[in-house]
Amino acid sequence: MKDTKKFLMAAVMATGLALSACAPTAGSAAPAGSGGAGKAAEPVNVGIIYSKTGPLAAYGATYYEGLQAGIDYATGGTGEINGAKINFTYADDGGDPDKAVTAAKDLIGKGYKVIGGTASSGIALKLAEQAQQNKVLYISGPAATDAIQGINKYTFRSGRQSLQDVATAGTFIDIKGKKVMVFAQDNAFGQGNVAAVKAVLGAKGATVESILVAEGQELTPFARQLIDAKPDMVFVAWAGATTGSMWQALSQQGVFDTAPVVTGLGDAASFGAYGPASSKISFLNHYFPGVAGNEVEKKMIAAVEKAGHKADLFTPDGFVAGQLIVQAIKEGGSDPDAMVKALEGFSFDGPKGKETVRPSDHALIQDMYQAKLVQKGGTWAPELVKVVPGDTVAPPEKK
Repeated sequence: MKDTKKFLMAAVMATGLALSACAPTAGSAAPAGSGGAGKAAEPVNVGIIYSKTGPLAAYGATYYEGLQAGIDYATGGTGEINGAKINFTYADDGGDPDKAVTAAKDLIGKGYKVIGGTASSGIALKLAEQAQQNKVLYISGPAATDAIQGINKYTFRSGRQSLQDVATAGTFIDIKGKKVMVFAQDNAFGQGNVAAVKAVLGAKGATVESILVAEGQELTPFARQLIDAKPDMVFVAWAGATTGSMWQALSQQGVFDTAPVVTGLGDAASFGAYGPASSKISFLNHYFPGVAGNEVEKKMIAAVEKAGHKADLFTPDGFVAGQLIVQAIKEGGSDPDAMVKALEGFSFDGPKGKETVRPSDHALIQDMYQAKLVQKGGTWAPELVKVVPGDTVAPPEKK
């Protein structure tokens, strides 16, 4: 293999919820599982728990914007399924798992059969538990934790997972015999990335160690630990408000001079956060606007821009959530077990191309990307290096 570069990981997580209620336009005729002819179809209630506030609120915003575009696309602009309108209720937990659970219990207690959202891995796990206990459909958002893969029959996801990140990195680097240090936050997201790197790159012959940083900790000593460990590569998995200061600490302590650094390309706000190191990093990527170039992506971007926003890293996660919600209700009516059957094996054209829900464990098989940052007009912008086909980076199957 070429003298390699690095591979990378990416950040993704967060979560919150938002309280507001909105509903696309309604209709009248009967949806699947609804009453008799001549009667107005009963609306379908969907609860979305996402990051409206908190340290990862920016992720929640793009998820929300993508969801609106996805529902509009999947319902042909009507906001209804078989004549029944979809009523959305949004809850904001500010990043607190307990508040998320409280919100979920409240929605489920009111008869909601579909719950979606969450960029936070820790919250996604809590909501998956609620889905199992109450037998309701749960479609996680950008949360990357591998732990929800196959966790129960009622839980799905609309984004990618850490194993897909790591597997993507493994397609463009030879790491056999190398010492890989994972530098990550000490939370479910970071711990999940450590496990994924050990599972994927460890299996390819790398020795994997980790440095996990608790929230609020001074970053400089941890950056020094990276240098002292003398790794062959540093694999960074980070997300949220401290991303910029983390990269600054690594740069100031000279980490980029001692080992190759790899990471995942985050949202647009992070493109300038890498500073002078931008050209030294190899990026694995889940999504950036224009990377796929298909018609669905073009429609998603147009819809988001029409609403006054810009597509970003997790816009597809919201959009795909809309597609999955519509498919589940269209084929499953108000019966969660029927909704599950409607989604298992569901293959569709999404904003990243062909996507498929694997029946056995609900992994969402999708293309991933290798990217780099280049200077354009005085700012850093992403550029595609290559598309990595979804089936080549599919996570190991859980049965």
